[in-house]
Amino acid sequence: MNLQKLITDSICGAAANVFSTMLGNDLPEGQVSIETGTPEPNDGVVSFIGIAGKWVGTGSITCSPALACRVCSLMLMVEASAVDADVLDAVAELTNMIIGSVKTDLEQHLGPLGLSIPTVVYGRNFRTKSAGQHEWIVVTYLWDGEPLTVKLCLALSERSTHFASSIHVQALEV
Repeated sequence: MNLQKLITDSICGAAANVFSTMLGNDLPEGQVSIETGTPEPNDGVVSFIGIAGKWVGTGSITCSPALACRVCSLMLMVEASAVDADVLDAVAELTNMIIGSVKTDLEQHLGPLGLSIPTVVYGRNFRTKSAGQHEWIVVTYLWDGEPLTVKLCLALSERSTHFASSIHVQALEV
């Protein structure tokens, strides 16, 4: 199993499906990359959602304030011209739908996974960073001339590896 390809294909399929179904728009083909280390500073809206199970990680969506307003306008069928609570809620829901679909796809290969509720940050010149050294699979779409980035970082849980090895040790001691 090539986990990177599995995640990339799942992100691309989920994003295309959600945009088509919920926003009535087609996404162009995304540009895939791998991100390691600390990303560049952000200006705009970023939404995170945690993934838990034998595999743990984070999914995220990043976009400009203008694109966040467009998502909100299409999703809620109201005019959104500035980032407010409705816009942040719409981006959180977009994250929930896309990463939730990816989670469902991955469960067939990785076992049961859970999702946290999304957290949305809006601001200028801020950085985001996950604890530890992790590799992010990044798919960037250019939608209406603006970048929309979907990222996923996933790793085997240390707890599940520790739990599995302690079961093995206990079994040997019996």
